[in-house]
Amino acid sequence: MEIRFIAGFAAISTDSTRDNDFYVNALGLPLQAPEGGPESDYVFSDDIAGAKHFGVWPLSDAAQSCFGTATWPTTHPVPHATIEFEVDDVAGAVAELVESGHELIHDTRTEPWGQVIARLQRPDGLLVGISFTPWLRDD
Repeated sequence: MEIRFIAGFAAISTDSTRDNDFYVNALGLPLQAPEGGPESDYVFSDDIAGAKHFGVWPLSDAAQSCFGTATWPTTHPVPHATIEFEVDDVAGAVAELVESGHELIHDTRTEPWGQVIARLQRPDGLLVGISFTPWLRDD
């Protein structure tokens, strides 16, 4: 598999008010809620130098995206962050990972915002996405 770039990184939050205050007010990051998206405390920016995308993702949103429920399951470590690696062929990259013994949280799918992604979780809790994100590509 060839990683083209890091498509995104997000801190996963259990207290959106506190964490958004830290990232926006203490660090001065230009984070904002997505326009026209579902009701959520998710905030992000595509305008931070050196990052294609940085966000603060509520744990309940991460649980919904990964497991279809607002509560993170006790069978998995609670994540503190997620990182997404951009590839040209998500299904092919996922097949390589599965062949080498890695277990997916969910297989390749297209999210409502148009990103193609599969996710797995490292033993330390880090969520790892293998993605194809059309709007972050220069080609």
